[in-house]
Amino acid sequence: MLSFLVPLVLVALALFLVVNVIKIVPQGREFTVERFGRYTRTLKPGISILTPFVESIGRRVNMMEQVLDVPQQEVITKDNVSVKVDAIVFIQVMDASLAAYRVDNLMYAITQLAQTNLRTVVGSMELDEVLSQRDQINTRLLSTIDHATGPWGVKVARIEIKDLTPPADITNAMARQMKAERERRAVITEAEGEKQSQIARAEGQKQSAILQAEGRREAAFRDAEAREREAEAEAKATAFVSEAISKGDVNAINYFIAQKYVEAFGDLARSPNAKTVIVPADFAGLTGTVAGVAELVKTLGGADGGTRPAVPPTKPPRGA
Repeated sequence: MLSFLVPLVLVALALFLVVNVIKIVPQGREFTVERFGRYTRTLKPGISILTPFVESIGRRVNMMEQVLDVPQQEVITKDNVSVKVDAIVFIQVMDASLAAYRVDNLMYAITQLAQTNLRTVVGSMELDEVLSQRDQINTRLLSTIDHATGPWGVKVARIEIKDLTPPADITNAMARQMKAERERRAVITEAEGEKQSQIARAEGQKQSAILQAEGRREAAFRDAEAREREAEAEAKATAFVSEAISKGDVNAINYFIAQKYVEAFGDLARSPNAKTVIVPADFAGLTGTVAGVAELVKTLGGADGGTRPAVPPTKPPRGA
């Protein structure tokens, strides 16, 4: 019987030694080693051997980055508005021994530290600043908490405000304010568009007036030029006729008489009060006058380069 118990004791002792002496540390973890209850060293990921009956594993520390949820709490802002706020904290243990022996219940300690500083930061700001400056709140919280957790061997990577909930009446007031602001911007935009439209119309009218004035000036200039040329032509014609009259040419006299005759008869025909136009009995004599005028024109046309042809005397019209 004794011979049977001895091997069992030896096997049990071997298993005990294997379990308590050979330690395998997984990746992302670190184990602290205690010798008679006192910290001596830290085991890194891999296999390690402890001194039997002397050394033991103290704390198993997670070295990976962890997400810590900060519970929601009510915070009173600087302008006495109560808001509900919560956050999340990203932490990573950098020194396993400090995290294991410098603070008890590391996660709870960081949670309480985040809640306290969150109340401090949000309470020092007004509601509008809290709602619009989340990045600033995150930065201030990160700086404060990271500085406080440094002695614990913990690095705070990020802090994010997850939710900010103001009271319902404040939310409704903000919605009305936003609506009023948008309506004000719409009115300003519409007024600005109307202003630009009026400016464009005024500019168009200005350009139109300028173009019309330039057109009238050009037309007046051309009218004046036409009248000048007409006056020059009339002066030349008068000079030729006067010269012909001075030489005793009766056709010249007939020219003036026929011109006045035709003008007077035309005015009589165009008169709005004249319902009946009476043709003179000697109107046929106007034919001879016109013929005399034609001869005079031929005479004046040949005055530049040759001898003027003889113009037979034309009988003036009756009553002329």
